[in-house]
Amino acid sequence: MKKLILVTGGTGYIGSHTVVELIENGYDVVIIDNLYNSEAEVVDRIAKITGTTPPLEVFDLCDAARLESFFRKYQNIDGIIHFAAYKAVGESVHKPLEYYRNNLVSLMNLLDSMKKTGIPAFVFSSSCTVYGQPEKLPVSEDSPIQPAVSPYGNTKQIGEEIIRDTISSDPNIRAIALRYFNPIGAHPSGLIGELPRGVPENLVPYITQTAYGLRDELKVFGNDYNTPDGSCIRDYLHVVDLAKAHVIAIERLIGNKNKSGFEIFNLGTGNGVSVLEAIKSFERATGVKVKYRITSRRAGDIEKIWADPSLANRELGWKTVSSLDEAMRTAWEWEKFIRKPHGNEN
Repeated sequence: MKKLILVTGGTGYIGSHTVVELIENGYDVVIIDNLYNSEAEVVDRIAKITGTTPPLEVFDLCDAARLESFFRKYQNIDGIIHFAAYKAVGESVHKPLEYYRNNLVSLMNLLDSMKKTGIPAFVFSSSCTVYGQPEKLPVSEDSPIQPAVSPYGNTKQIGEEIIRDTISSDPNIRAIALRYFNPIGAHPSGLIGELPRGVPENLVPYITQTAYGLRDELKVFGNDYNTPDGSCIRDYLHVVDLAKAHVIAIERLIGNKNKSGFEIFNLGTGNGVSVLEAIKSFERATGVKVKYRITSRRAGDIEKIWADPSLANRELGWKTVSSLDEAMRTAWEWEKFIRKPHGNEN
């Protein structure tokens, strides 16, 4: 019998790619999403890619009563991959209470339901933001947790603490937190990708929208950081590579192969790329020039961070395989596709 995995936020950017990878690896999937930053039509796109239409339950995880009803309906769930959260660093600085309420209450409701229903496996979508501005680079899992520079980052720090304490109180629950760096790109089918509502907070969709002419120019937030070209440095990894890591993580938990109740892994390429270098990569990969302007620093931004992914390479047998240019090409193909009349639903 196939294992059934609940994916929260499964119509979102990373969630939808992970649903595809789960289905293609023989899992059954059910999705919970409140469609705050995605569309129900993503499920149809997933079906076109995989030949399978996963059920979508539309509600907010902060609604404990509705979540309890969901688990009465689906009583054979083998594991949970939890993506559903607000995720914009800049927005979180201006809306801290919304971020704390949404990201933490939803997590606690899920863990409470796991304890009640006996679901043993939990993969948490964490973030490199838990490291704050690290004292030493690259960042390993043993790097000190610095004070968060944004409410979003703090919700990930607190979320990990909540999971750790929950597992300590219940040996029947096992969890893996995947601290990933900066996912970019789109599925090679061109059917799913990153499409934030409103003005993008993340760099690559802003690049592609500017290149397509939807934005007048790209703002580069600061050129006076202590980096080679003055712009912030990040570790950009292809979203499909990232999605595959979630499949490996849930398999590890279901198969009782994790070495402790709670494991943490960094997911990145191990290479730091500046904002200006990322723009050049896009231009190189697509042949399209991007108009940009240097502006003042943005509140909550970390100066530079990139991963030491060696633990994930060794323990999970996972590593990134796609190049930065390849990720930029897929992001551009996705941008062009969704601007066609038949692509506007996503």
